[in-house]
Amino acid sequence: MYYFGSFLICSWKAQLRNNTTRKIFPQARNASTAGQLCRGKRAQNVITALKDNRTFIISPYFDDRESKITRVIGIVHHEDVKQLYCWFCCQPDGKMYASKAKIDVHSDRFGFPYGAADIVCLELKNCEPTHVSIHQSPPGNTDQLPRFEIKNRKAETFSVDFTVCISAMFGNYNNVLQFIQSMEMYKILGVQKVVIYKNNCSHLMEKVLKFYMEEGTVEIIPWPINSHLKVSSKWHFMQDGTHIGYYGQITALNDCIYRNMQRSKFVVLIDADEIILPLKHPDWMTMMSSLQEQNPGTGIFLFENHIFPETISTHAFNISSWNTVPGVNILQHVHREPDRKNVINPRKMIIDPRKVIQTSVHSVLRAYGNSVNVPMDVALIYHCRVPLQGSLPRESLIRDTTLWRYNLSLIMNVNKVLYQTIL
Repeated sequence: MYYFGSFLICSWKAQLRNNTTRKIFPQARNASTAGQLCRGKRAQNVITALKDNRTFIISPYFDDRESKITRVIGIVHHEDVKQLYCWFCCQPDGKMYASKAKIDVHSDRFGFPYGAADIVCLELKNCEPTHVSIHQSPPGNTDQLPRFEIKNRKAETFSVDFTVCISAMFGNYNNVLQFIQSMEMYKILGVQKVVIYKNNCSHLMEKVLKFYMEEGTVEIIPWPINSHLKVSSKWHFMQDGTHIGYYGQITALNDCIYRNMQRSKFVVLIDADEIILPLKHPDWMTMMSSLQEQNPGTGIFLFENHIFPETISTHAFNISSWNTVPGVNILQHVHREPDRKNVINPRKMIIDPRKVIQTSVHSVLRAYGNSVNVPMDVALIYHCRVPLQGSLPRESLIRDTTLWRYNLSLIMNVNKVLYQTIL
């Protein structure tokens, strides 16, 4: 569902103002914590559990697209967490004041008890908070509360055009060759930064990530969500006692959008085994310039996912030095599954992060402006993985060699990485 224009602005502001500090201050000013000097310990981890163990804070972000608010990306138990307060560390006086939060659990929870949430607080007038703590009540001892730096407080100019967000790397991930090929394809297509929310991976994969971090391409966000919650490797709740789906993927995607809101012109939400392949353009910037010109005011561009089964291969590009590297050689998989009757192919996105409020995996939940489904003759998602239609014979698949247009650059670049890391 999308929310646009004045309806979103008016309804959201009205709801938030019902919880604003004008109601909190009479109570807070009489409490011992009201106006106290900023204290608390600075949060050190990406995921921080509050004392209730029902609320987990990722990071707060300044958001002035409608009014001056602090939007805290977090994970909450959708039934148990009903009341939270932002304790702002205000400048220039260095004192703390409370503001009641609006707890907005994202609608795409897929049955799990925990879900991504925005904990939103209207900021005070004459206060430029640098840090915030989250507490269950306006009075109370804030000395031991974790203190979070509010990001995006200062405006920045774009440092990159495209940032890819990958969430989450888990399951002792070891698809090394395909990962390197995807990374090099992203760079060929115009990506300057890849942000990976890493739960765990193999030792060999760690060496590859270290190379890309030192190169300046990859930023690793540690994502030890299984230290806090019982995670599922599936996207929907299976009545199996798990707490949150797919290693908290939706929370990570939302954090990645806000983390890159001021530093990247576009944010790309895909997995490491997915590549958005342009058919009419040589790279993503040329493609996006054309799409924006054709769709003014649009901030969300959705691309159709197509499966290229790793079980069906060609003899082309059988590079002997690659055979010792664990993982899939995507150049050998150029047959895609046909569309299934009455089944809609899922989509992934390239977005203008400044026009997104909340996202799910395959669609944006709340945004400013429009979204558009990009036609398949413009671009498609090359997704090399286990088949969804495994019983289909080879002759029923569609041969699609679009990827081979990049083979010379891709082979050369992959070889350079392999010789510096593994071979």
